[in-house]
Amino acid sequence: MTTVKDTTRAGVREWAGLAVLAMPTVLLALDISVLHLAVPHLAADLAPSGTQLLWIMDVYAFMIAGFLVTMGSIGDRIGRRRLLMIGAAAFGLASVLAAYSTSPAMLIATRALLGVAGATLMPSTLALLGTMFKDPRQRGVAVSVWMTAFTGGTAIGPLIGGVLLERFWWGSAFLIGVPVMVLLLVLAPVLLPESKDPRPGRVDLVSVALSLAAVLPIVYGVKELAKGGLSAPSLLAMAVGAAIGVWFVRRQRTLAVPLVDLRLFRERGFAAVLVIMLLAVTTSGGLLMMTAQYLQLVSGLSPLTSGLWLLPSTLAMIVGTLLTPALARLVPTGRLVGAGLVLAAAGYLSLVVADGTPMVAVAGLGVSLFGLAPMMVLGTDLVIGLAPPEQAGAASAMSETSGELGNALGIALFGSIGTAVYQAFVTVPEGTPGPAAAAATESLPAAATAAQTLPGQAGAELLEAARQAFMTAFSVAGTVGAGLALALAALAFTALRHLTKR
Repeated sequence: MTTVKDTTRAGVREWAGLAVLAMPTVLLALDISVLHLAVPHLAADLAPSGTQLLWIMDVYAFMIAGFLVTMGSIGDRIGRRRLLMIGAAAFGLASVLAAYSTSPAMLIATRALLGVAGATLMPSTLALLGTMFKDPRQRGVAVSVWMTAFTGGTAIGPLIGGVLLERFWWGSAFLIGVPVMVLLLVLAPVLLPESKDPRPGRVDLVSVALSLAAVLPIVYGVKELAKGGLSAPSLLAMAVGAAIGVWFVRRQRTLAVPLVDLRLFRERGFAAVLVIMLLAVTTSGGLLMMTAQYLQLVSGLSPLTSGLWLLPSTLAMIVGTLLTPALARLVPTGRLVGAGLVLAAAGYLSLVVADGTPMVAVAGLGVSLFGLAPMMVLGTDLVIGLAPPEQAGAASAMSETSGELGNALGIALFGSIGTAVYQAFVTVPEGTPGPAAAAATESLPAAATAAQTLPGQAGAELLEAARQAFMTAFSVAGTVGAGLALALAALAFTALRHLTKR
């Protein structure tokens, strides 16, 4: 299904349109990270139960992951700009409803609506980018700008959230999306072209239901695995999702107009790129989570100070994304992605020797994120570049889904590794009261809480023992991350070796 690609170069309108596409990208990333600071405030105001609070946090990501494939395919059929504008209007409305929620149930429902709206925005922006920038070199630059917008939104989320929460109520964290979406609705018809499949078929509603029934249980199971370790419900959810996923794939092969055209995977390198992106995000998501715990619970930094310490790492990835287009003109794609993954492995290995020195951990994380930048930029570029124009939305959705699943899988995988190693190596000091000792054997956060209930020296000794066990777990996680990054580098060097300089 190789398609002759149009290499028409983009002009001023397309570059201005890129700024429009960057706006919802920044907002979606920001909306994920800004809520973390708002949780204590909304919990005090709405008094949700523990289960309700988890749903407030998780339902947004669940809906995005579940609806990405469906929305990408719908955008191919009704028009990506039209779907982007529908999603922007829905996102703005849901943001207002979320900000003024009067009960936990209302906030859960509005967060779910935000997730569905967010699922329309991500594949639409990426598919339109592929339509507007047909020249491979320009598209590479545009993808790096798009990726920078997402990374930058993640970085500034905690900072903006901190400023707002010092002056306003928790709902202000949601209202920042409203003016952005209004501006998008004004500018999109002027600067963005409409694009869609010229011969769209009907949306197969059974495939839509199957895609949701496959992705949602897997994401739920992975998140439950991250929170509570191996359990029958988490394993059952993932098994059910996988089984329905097989059913979904088999159905796509029988449809004249499938929701996802599996012939995309015949394109040389397409499947390899998705696998590399999935597992690379798995390492970065899991080790970023563990580094944040390390800064707060081992180095004793406040949440805001920890966020500031992590900012240079995010900036390193931004620099890497901006440099990637220039490097891609000099180095073949497979070699550049592979070399970046080797550099990421070196950064992960530095976590092994951090040993209570936050500067080493942050520097190592920054090196790893810088090394992952070529994979993120060129991988995304390859996915939308290899797909035929009429299937840009579906291809973009697969790229985004790999990122969503990778992040959830990373938190689950490295969280499980960290918990297992911690519990194997923690040594509770003699004389520690039973309840405190039991808590200390569970996790470092539980040990830190238990240490506060003990008198001076006893509490300090318990906390130090827990910190030492966590450092062992941190070292093991860094080693696992480095090994996985090296394996992905080998895959990139071999599976992508046919790709030339961009």
